[in-house]
Amino acid sequence: MSQGPTRRMVLGAAAAAALPAPVFAQGAQTLNIVATTSMLADTVRMLAGAQVRVEALMGEGVDPHLYRPTRADIVKMTQADLVIAHGLNLEAQFRETFTQLARRRPAVLAAEAIPKEQLLKDDEVPDKPDPHVWMDPKLWAVVVRSVALALVGVNVPNRRKVTPDLEPTLAKVEALGVYAGEVLSSVPAERRVLVTAHDAFNYMARAHNLEVHGIQGISTESEAGLKAIEATVELVVSRKIPAVFVESSVSDRNIRAVIEGAARRGHQVKIGAELFSDAMGKPGSYEGTYVGMIDHNVTAIARALGGNAPEKGMSGRLAHTG
Repeated sequence: MSQGPTRRMVLGAAAAAALPAPVFAQGAQTLNIVATTSMLADTVRMLAGAQVRVEALMGEGVDPHLYRPTRADIVKMTQADLVIAHGLNLEAQFRETFTQLARRRPAVLAAEAIPKEQLLKDDEVPDKPDPHVWMDPKLWAVVVRSVALALVGVNVPNRRKVTPDLEPTLAKVEALGVYAGEVLSSVPAERRVLVTAHDAFNYMARAHNLEVHGIQGISTESEAGLKAIEATVELVVSRKIPAVFVESSVSDRNIRAVIEGAARRGHQVKIGAELFSDAMGKPGSYEGTYVGMIDHNVTAIARALGGNAPEKGMSGRLAHTG
């Protein structure tokens, strides 16, 4: 497992980002980068823009816990100048692929740069961390630095050197975290309960003092049992929770079972919104970016639970929040 960049390495990446754009050799080609998730691919775009070509293997609505790399995916990774993966066991079905890839050029496990003491644990599998760190922009800033460092370090013959746009990217992520804190802090104390299909929101909950209840646990590999659904119904009814949330990359079956169970007990609960948990929104849309994904989530959660948030989000670009 990667130990992450040292302070000297991170400062080196930041210094490199402040340098003027390099002069490329005539005929040099752009770097070909493959990222496992759309969040990582968008981070590369924020940092490098037109300096690179980047493709995400897992796009809109794809569950990274269950996704198995195809033969085409393996070819893309093998031919790439740089492969950026999340790590922290998010891409659980990629283990063998990453092992084979390491014989040529190891994948960069960007999220494993986050210090272990800042990671949450999976209660069901204590030896594995919760991988959903993108839900807290402060933690994602560490991933941004890790990706920037990887971009600076690529040295492939006949490929252009990359100068990451680090400081502006970090500023965007920091502003996102500030906005999230403002709108989520406006949710009344008695309503600060986030009920979702699976536990993808624990880092958001820790950062903003929310109580989160994911019916299915951290990974989507296991099915939620009847007891878990009944326990969620009891929670929703007893706490008079006004809204629960479905996820774009997870079946809504369990959430709808909770809504029906609560209705049988005389409590009406609505679907507050469809949240982006393990994948971003439609490519080309604002919600199809990392910033737009988190903006959508925190805005929708705050509004559905009785907090104050602008309908169109932090920059007026959201299409719909529920």
